[in-house]
Amino acid sequence: MSFDRLDFRTSHPLSVDDPVVRRPLLLEGEALHRQLRPALDADYPAQIERMFAEGARLVQLVDEDEVRAIGLWRVFETTYCGRRLEIEDLVSSEAHRSRGYGATLLSWFDARALALGCPTTTLHSAVHRDRAHRFYFREGFHIMGFHFSRKSGAA
Repeated sequence: MSFDRLDFRTSHPLSVDDPVVRRPLLLEGEALHRQLRPALDADYPAQIERMFAEGARLVQLVDEDEVRAIGLWRVFETTYCGRRLEIEDLVSSEAHRSRGYGATLLSWFDARALALGCPTTTLHSAVHRDRAHRFYFREGFHIMGFHFSRKSGAA
């Protein structure tokens, strides 16, 4: 399943495989996702669908009929830590932070990781996101290395 939607109050999951059905649901979470990633493509659902084709998965956490948190994730096999679930994006609504939405998604990710045979969960967080780092430390994450990047052809 590429796309899951969870009800915050009941933890009831809804998996949506049909791209036609999922497009309006993706649009409901677009503004929230842009709080973290303002440079997403203008056609947000098309970008997310392309990422689904490459193995990305998305979960939306819904409370009071509103998307309050989003997680974009993938599963990888690596040489340094084996099979892992990697959280690429985790964003909670700025207007609704500290209400348990991020922690609920992290618990959901733990369950998914175990179900998918991933003994490790990793995530990336930009160095300037101090509030997010405090949250991740409280949730049991630790820094295990550096993640380097550069523009292709910049050498």
